[in-house]
Amino acid sequence: MTVELWMLLGVVLVFFVVNAAQALLGVRIIGLAKGLGNRADDPVQFPGAAGRAQRTVRNHVEGLVIFAPMVLVAAQAGISNALTVMAAQVFFYSRIAHATFYILGITYVRSLAFLIGLASILMFAKGAFF
Repeated sequence: MTVELWMLLGVVLVFFVVNAAQALLGVRIIGLAKGLGNRADDPVQFPGAAGRAQRTVRNHVEGLVIFAPMVLVAAQAGISNALTVMAAQVFFYSRIAHATFYILGITYVRSLAFLIGLASILMFAKGAFF
C-alpha cells in the first residue's frame, strides 16, 4: 500500500477520534438519555469545546470529500511520487493540528493548520494530475 493510502487511512482514523470526542463532549452537556435519543425535532447547538468539536467534524468531512477521491484516483492510476507523498503527509498532520487547535479554541494557529491542509491538497493535485 502506498504512503498516500496510509495517510488517507490515518485521516479517516483522525476523523473517527474527533467524531468520538464530539459525541462524548456533547453527551456530557445534554445527558446520556437525550444523547441517545432522536434529536431531529430538537437540534442542539453545543457550547464551548463540544460545539467546536461538532464544527471540527463537519470541517473534517469537507476535507475528506476533496482529499479521499484524489488519493484513490491517483492510487488506481499508479501515481505516487515525492510530491504526492509529501502532500499526503502534510495533509494528515495538518488535520491532526487543525482538530486539536479547533477543539482547544486556539484560533489563529487553527486557521494556519487549515490553510496548510488546503495547500497540501493543491500540492497533491499538482503532483498527481499536472
